[in-house]
Amino acid sequence: MKRSAVRPSPLFLGLLAATAAGAALTLLEGDVAIISGTILFVLAGWAVTLCLHEFGHAAVAYKGGDFSVRDKGYLTLDIRRYTDPVLSIVLPLVLLAFGGIPLPGGAVWINHHALRSKRTESLVSLAGPVTNLVIGVLLALVVTVFSPPLALAAAISYLALLQVIAFVLNILPIPGLDGWGVLEPFLPYGAQQFGAKARPWAPLVLFAVLIGFAEVNALFFQAAAAVFEAIGGEVGKAGSGAAAFMFWRYL
Repeated sequence: MKRSAVRPSPLFLGLLAATAAGAALTLLEGDVAIISGTILFVLAGWAVTLCLHEFGHAAVAYKGGDFSVRDKGYLTLDIRRYTDPVLSIVLPLVLLAFGGIPLPGGAVWINHHALRSKRTESLVSLAGPVTNLVIGVLLALVVTVFSPPLALAAAISYLALLQVIAFVLNILPIPGLDGWGVLEPFLPYGAQQFGAKARPWAPLVLFAVLIGFAEVNALFFQAAAAVFEAIGGEVGKAGSGAAAFMFWRYL
């Protein structure tokens, strides 16, 4: 990929700055500063990683032959480029804030006919979840290697856990999620047709099941926690970050 094709937008840089500001706030004394800093760090940080997730899809597609992603602005890391700003950006951020479930959010539209092979199509879908997992690993390493102050370590750990949850959620082989996209190029035509019909509603059914059935919810988050611990994350610190992020639950 040509370096000139990648142009980080001012808005993306602004999200990075907001994330850094949130981290700085957690270093101040007092619960208000810690809670405010955690909320800003996690929300802005999640928006940054959402951009990186979608950029991962677009970058692999670009290398695989779909040069239209450059013209669509997907390589700019501009969060506005990733579909509808309310349904794809604001709603997932609100549900993250109130429910702690990181919905997939944005999307990029790929010209699959331009891609060179089925393997490339599969890798395009895989790139997003893998991006989340890599970010989760890096954030967990930051906590382990640099041992930041407790409040900041908790905020970083919670954002790392959200990356792992997003990975586990997105990698499920369900139409509308990236896990299905990984398999779809190699599936029989009938299965692909079923996936196309189920794509609009299958993720909604999954989220309804996760929210409505406590046993399924518990199994899902146990699996995510197991992956988080496997990459070196500390569940206790992530729990402290979650408590600060969703402080109203403990009032």
